[in-house]
Amino acid sequence: MNPMDPKFHQALDGEIGMDALSPELRREAERLDAVVAMLAAAPAAQGVAARVMAAVARPAPSRPRRMWRWLVTPHSLVLRMRPAWSLALAAGILLLAVLPSPQIGPALGAEEGIAQFVARFPGARSVAVVGSFNDWRPGSIPLEDRDHDGVWRAAVVLPAGTHEYMLVVDGERWVADPLAGRYVEDDFGRENSVLIVQPVMH
Repeated sequence: MNPMDPKFHQALDGEIGMDALSPELRREAERLDAVVAMLAAAPAAQGVAARVMAAVARPAPSRPRRMWRWLVTPHSLVLRMRPAWSLALAAGILLLAVLPSPQIGPALGAEEGIAQFVARFPGARSVAVVGSFNDWRPGSIPLEDRDHDGVWRAAVVLPAGTHEYMLVVDGERWVADPLAGRYVEDDFGRENSVLIVQPVMH
């Protein structure tokens, strides 16, 4: 460390003017004066204790303000699932995918009802219902054997009232419904089944 020139010290204390210093010492003194001026202009550094006391003295924010601050602040979300819970969740999703969705029934008018057709024809390839409600057109209202147990079913929206009908098996054989309960003779010497449809809205 170089010893300080006594004139430099005297110039800093104001005992002598800066003109008495050499050009090199004068530059050093001017730089030192500039640093002192900057430090004097800067606000006093606040100590840790003062900052803590200011934070304690500050009133706590209201509950709505705290909720708003929490909502607008990004949060990280980490989901941790145990293996047993993961399996249960996967099984639930699979069950929802396998279960049939509920069927929305047809919209019915004030003068319409639902007719349920059920017939047992084991070994039949197809069963359809024809009648006065569809101009006796074969194949327009097919029955289904979903369980492959020989029991064919269909639910049909029909106008309310009395209807004559027959079942057509395998597209060729016309037979009366053995479960109809009511029959009427047709113009060809056969018996047609009779169906009475009640309106859903009375």
